[in-house]
Amino acid sequence: MPFCRYLSSFLLCAVVLPLSVAGCGSPQEAKAPPPAPVVTITVGTQPVPNIIEAPGRIEAMRTAEVRARTDGIVLRRLYAEGAAVTAGQPLFQIDPSDNRAQVQAAQANLQRALAARSNLASIVKRYEPLIKERAVSAQEYESAQSEMQQAEAQVAQSRAALDRAKLQMGYTTVRAPIAGRVGSAQVTEGALVSGAGGTLMTRVDQVSPVYAVFPISNAQILTIQKRVRAGEISLDSISRVAVKLVLEDGSLFGPVGHLDFAGTVIKPDTGSQTVRATFPNPGGLLRPGQFITGRMEAGQVLAGIVIPARAVQLKGEQASVSVLQKDGSVVIRPVTLGNLDAGNWIVRSGLQPGEKVIVEGWQKLRPGQKAKAVGAGAKGAPAPQKAQPQTGA
Repeated sequence: MPFCRYLSSFLLCAVVLPLSVAGCGSPQEAKAPPPAPVVTITVGTQPVPNIIEAPGRIEAMRTAEVRARTDGIVLRRLYAEGAAVTAGQPLFQIDPSDNRAQVQAAQANLQRALAARSNLASIVKRYEPLIKERAVSAQEYESAQSEMQQAEAQVAQSRAALDRAKLQMGYTTVRAPIAGRVGSAQVTEGALVSGAGGTLMTRVDQVSPVYAVFPISNAQILTIQKRVRAGEISLDSISRVAVKLVLEDGSLFGPVGHLDFAGTVIKPDTGSQTVRATFPNPGGLLRPGQFITGRMEAGQVLAGIVIPARAVQLKGEQASVSVLQKDGSVVIRPVTLGNLDAGNWIVRSGLQPGEKVIVEGWQKLRPGQKAKAVGAGAKGAPAPQKAQPQTGA
């Protein structure tokens, strides 16, 4: 009997206990997390630079080929290859022995012509009083005058030959025709150079200022022209288009250049048009043939969109931003970026005026999650930045 009462109590507890436990642990509806606090800016429009990026190359403003102008053997090279030279600086010395002999021969011919002219001048002077007394015939006097004129011509011819010989003598010292940076020597000591053949000896490139030449696609130029006609872009004359250079290591070249030429012919093989900018090059950092990237400020986009760089999410070449919609949900919006200017990205497409872009707090958000824009410094808001953006309500 006691065992039966114990068994009945055990079975009763086994039935009642799960029911009581189930009744105490009944599920309740889970509470949704509160909207995350974020800082936003309201997208607006403002004039922004219309930046065109294009690869290009540096070209010398002037390039002079230094060629031999007289025949002879090269004795010495008088410059350091790659050095800066001034106009008229000696570069090579050609053996002047033959030219010196030609100068001496020309001087001797001039002396002979002067002596012959002096002799004929004395004859004419002696005939002048005799012709009046009819001591000599008019024919003899005229013949003496004619020989005197021929002697004058011979003197002039001898002077010209002497000047030419001296000029050829001067060509034995080969000088830089322009100031710039001189290239490597194309001839060595002992080489025979020809004035008639114009033997190339070296080159001199003007390195300051220099040209930066860029090929711009015709389609891009047509697009800009259409936007200018539509009033979307304000563009002044070509001479006022500023250009900045980005070097191959990614650094920005200090001096700013300006466009000075735009080609009128479209290259059929590339479909591009050549534009050219002039740059000062005081330190000689830019060299002819150097590859660069040009950033041309071709006017202003009158209704441009600019957002802080910290609002942009970059994954490789893809860029996106977090947009806070009117219902408080967050969406990820891909955008096309222009240039980075003073810590702000210029947005070419993907955003519309009036939309709210999350500047701070987007790192912890997921698409579709609720968020709430708060003022800077409000409780739960991210720490304010040095330059606080406009906040939405």
